[in-house]
Amino acid sequence: MPSLPARPGQPLPGAEDADPARGLLDRFGRRATDLRISLIDKCNLRCTYCMPADGLPWLSKDELLTAEEIRRLVRIGVDTLGVRELRLTGGEPLVRADLLEIIAGIRADHPDLPIAMTTNAIGLERKAAALVEAGLDRVNVSLDSLHPETFAQLTRRDSLDKVLRGVEAAAAAGLTPLKVNAVLMRGINEREAPDLLAWALAQGYELRFIEQMPLDGDQNWRSEGTVSAAQTRALLSERFQLQPDAEPRAGAPAERFEVLALDGTPLGRVGVIASVTEPFCADCRRTRITAEGKVMSCLFSHQEVDLAHLLRDPAADDDAVARRWAEAMWLKPAAHGTDRPGFDLDSFTRPGRSMSAIGG
Repeated sequence: MPSLPARPGQPLPGAEDADPARGLLDRFGRRATDLRISLIDKCNLRCTYCMPADGLPWLSKDELLTAEEIRRLVRIGVDTLGVRELRLTGGEPLVRADLLEIIAGIRADHPDLPIAMTTNAIGLERKAAALVEAGLDRVNVSLDSLHPETFAQLTRRDSLDKVLRGVEAAAAAGLTPLKVNAVLMRGINEREAPDLLAWALAQGYELRFIEQMPLDGDQNWRSEGTVSAAQTRALLSERFQLQPDAEPRAGAPAERFEVLALDGTPLGRVGVIASVTEPFCADCRRTRITAEGKVMSCLFSHQEVDLAHLLRDPAADDDAVARRWAEAMWLKPAAHGTDRPGFDLDSFTRPGRSMSAIGG
């Protein structure tokens, strides 16, 4: 995927009005305060909606941002650009050998910064307590099925027991509120949605159903194959009542609902992330940095802005990095990498990267 060209010291074309003093503001008045940094592109699962069965060409260790570079980016984001929360993503962050060092360094710099991590939970059983000690606040766990056969079909790995042990260990260690992310796939696991919600409510976890997006490595996604948010709500309504959550959404990707039993007994909450059929692009507040240090202003953008070369340039100070980051976000597209939401538009072109390579 191409990086936007810019001569040293010159603004990115079209971003002359970007100003780091205003934070990560874009041309449409949105300001990004939620930072997602991918620590690594590798993953130990092969989820069908994310990557091919044989995996992808992984970045070399030298291409990845170092622990200190990640720490520096977070400092710049928080101290200069108005970042208010951080999510560490991948690939699978637990694969990164220096994960605890990264978290501890960020926590030392920012004692009050909310730090979360998205994980598939394989290996979390052994590391949960250490992650808490390093300074991690909570985790989002990807889990699409409680049935071993379905889990193996979706992930191409027989690892459900490891994931469930990891989830239990995370909750016991205090990595809460623990959220579970599930992607429903038509003809595979959509009928399991009520059972998955019942399990999450019983355990005290918040489940969020995520519509499958065109970010799969095999590029087999079709809009007609997506289990929509409306269909998900209908499936859940067979066993539960859903009422809109009274708390403001405040730019969050998930629309939350209060879950009640059919007799009206309150049970908890559930979220639905409808990136495809009910997009929330107009209030997007996220900025993403890939594992090799490129800003992706939008998951579906075809342009990236490289920060790694500035981080590794002795002549480039933090202000130079902040300015380039602000310029990248100023150019953020209106929606879905184009001028307006919709994956069936003539202007929409599938991104060149899969979700694992971008970082969630």
